[in-house]
Amino acid sequence: MDALFEPWSPAFVADPYPAYERLRADGRVHWFEPTRQWLVPHYADVSALLRDRRLGRTYLHRFTHEEFGRTPPPPAHEPFHTLNDNGILDLEAPDHTRIRRLVTKAFTPRTVAALEPTVRRLAAELVAGLTAAGGGDLLADVAEPLPVAVIAEMLGIPEADRRLLRPWSADICGMFELNPSEETARKAVTASTEFSGYLRTLIAERRTDPGEDLISALIAAYDEGDRLSEQEMISTCVLLLNAGHEATVNTTANGWWTLFRHPEQLAALRADHSLLPTAVEELMRFDTPLQMFERWVLDDIEIGGTVIPRGAELALLFGSANRDPARFPAPDTLDLSRTDNPHITFGAGIHFCLGAPLARLELTASFGELLREAPTMRLAGEPEWQPGYVIRGVHALPVEL
Repeated sequence: MDALFEPWSPAFVADPYPAYERLRADGRVHWFEPTRQWLVPHYADVSALLRDRRLGRTYLHRFTHEEFGRTPPPPAHEPFHTLNDNGILDLEAPDHTRIRRLVTKAFTPRTVAALEPTVRRLAAELVAGLTAAGGGDLLADVAEPLPVAVIAEMLGIPEADRRLLRPWSADICGMFELNPSEETARKAVTASTEFSGYLRTLIAERRTDPGEDLISALIAAYDEGDRLSEQEMISTCVLLLNAGHEATVNTTANGWWTLFRHPEQLAALRADHSLLPTAVEELMRFDTPLQMFERWVLDDIEIGGTVIPRGAELALLFGSANRDPARFPAPDTLDLSRTDNPHITFGAGIHFCLGAPLARLELTASFGELLREAPTMRLAGEPEWQPGYVIRGVHALPVEL
């Protein structure tokens, strides 16, 4: 099994899909000793398990670390875990239900719709800069700054401070990789402390002088006497930044890398921009930005005749599920006109991505602007993949016009 699944191998990270095909052929669940996780590669299983209440993103609502057979995290890592464990991505009911309900009151479809002119203006400005320069790094020049600017605009973070956000986010997200090193943990703790301190000051300012931003809306949000605590608000803001741009950044860069390797599909899209909505969905399916989503087993479950005991951890392989031929005809074929496309890139169940509508808006805006304003854009060099597997993307994507 270790020879099939090699998340620390650059070759595997660059193209994990042949290995996924073999994993699916070899069974429904596989033990992976290096991370002590059960790998789940099939679409039907991943989709069902995302909705299975016998699994959880945390176990602390029911068990202590010791009761669950786990070693508590080192005290030195506490700032990261305090920040991470109070966000809705890593909570279960009843706290998840309460916080998500309150956040949803502030993060409404109307809020997202109101952002559309801002998203389209920012995309146009970034693409104009790229075309004026005759090319550049699509990742650094367009893919990264757009979602960071949008989330910062939503949260009401002053423009002068926005340069801090991406480095903080990158250091925090390093902890979501498999078996992170102590150096990765140290960076995550520092970023968690600094980001939390920054937001604590900003929240205090908004309490006395509220604005039209999301932080002000979160302060005002309540339901039957419930409000967000300061820590829950800080964790929510960090989660919105991290989750709200990592997937969009990597879908943009990975998506264009995919298009450059499928010139006939790129030509079809350039000839017919009405394909853009299905194209965005297909690019998210074809090369999934979040390759793995982990869940704890809270009560014994059975998968394909294998009993997975309480206390185990499942690794749901999104990238494999989105290429499963049992659900997607010709899954390894990029088809930008594919309409039957229930990919699970945004997850499912109670942890379905709250920001999915915003991500779709950003992706449609940036891809559309590049198709219109940079119709001759082409690859200017082979990209190098970042070492991370769970959140998978390239270091840079050089392009020229």
